[in-house]
Amino acid sequence: MRSLIFLATDITNGTISADELVEDIQKGVIQQQIEKLIPQFWSFLWCVVLSIVVFFIGSQIIKGIIKLTAKALTIRNVDTGVATFLESVLRWILYIILLTIILGLFGVTTTSISAAVAGLGVTIGLALQGALSNFAGGILILVMHPFRVGDYIIEHATNQEGRVEKINIIYTSLKMIDGRMVQIPNGTLSSASLTNCTSMTRRMFNETVGISYSSDIKRAKEIMEYIATQQDHRISSEPISVFVAELGDSAVQIGLRFWIETEYYWETKWRVLEQIKERFDKAGIEICFNQLDVHIKKED
Repeated sequence: MRSLIFLATDITNGTISADELVEDIQKGVIQQQIEKLIPQFWSFLWCVVLSIVVFFIGSQIIKGIIKLTAKALTIRNVDTGVATFLESVLRWILYIILLTIILGLFGVTTTSISAAVAGLGVTIGLALQGALSNFAGGILILVMHPFRVGDYIIEHATNQEGRVEKINIIYTSLKMIDGRMVQIPNGTLSSASLTNCTSMTRRMFNETVGISYSSDIKRAKEIMEYIATQQDHRISSEPISVFVAELGDSAVQIGLRFWIETEYYWETKWRVLEQIKERFDKAGIEICFNQLDVHIKKED
């Protein structure tokens, strides 16, 4: 109060000008604003530091929960694909909860977050139609089990094939024969036809070989049956079938069928075809192939 009296006296006596008075007032206002902002700045800085700490601790807790969940699923012998899918979903849910907690430190209430999510729900749903269909496809794959991790599948929509390495929320990873990794959307795998080559423990070897009409059919059948009996991984409880499959235009098609353990199917197939070619050559049995005979007619 006394300062105001002294200030009025100075103005009256002319010892302070009007410009100096305005400057003093402005300095006072700026100082007051700075003094108001300082607590807010320290409060915001504290929230940032606390958020970093909460995120670090929360991330470690989430990793621990994921590890415990993985161990629990392993003890219960849960399918690898199901375990991977559940771990991915759980990780997303936990990080969403952690983000909600961090936003709460800045004064964003759960009600505000819910209202924002509800407001953006339609937009997000339209933008993520493909992702949602892939998520639903992943659930169908895990429920219906058309394939599991480790199976070799052929997907007919895109003609991709390989061994299933991982089933994620949105994509399934296939490892191809040449080592490349292919990501196929779960929606495609759940809606398109596919072939699971390794879901069964055994698989039928079914091949035909064309020989010329002049070759000895009986001898060819004996050779093919003998080769089949010499295969180590053939299922001996099942019979071997050797038969004339077709009388073609230029060849007699001899068929060979027997059951083999799925794990050894390809190496058995390659070995059997090679042995058939070698033994047919030794026996003088001609394997037909496409050829063109040209006849030149001489005119008198």
